[in-house]
Amino acid sequence: MAAKALINEIFSALPYIKKLGAKHIWFDFDDEADVLYVSLERPQKTTDTDILDDGTFIRLRGKKIVGITITNISQRFK
Repeated sequence: MAAKALINEIFSALPYIKKLGAKHIWFDFDDEADVLYVSLERPQKTTDTDILDDGTFIRLRGKKIVGITITNISQRFK
């Protein structure tokens, strides 16, 4: 992918990232498991997890989202 196209894709995601209200966001990709971990706080210290039908896990501490786990990431974003 050309650098300009990649930058445009990142910029298109920024409004959604900004809505999260997190000061820092960490992305960890496990290539072998094909999983993307998005942490909005480190450590997450979760108290609950909501599992969506598409294999996305919303990590919660109380009612606050502190992380997102996305399975089969390479299949979702080809």
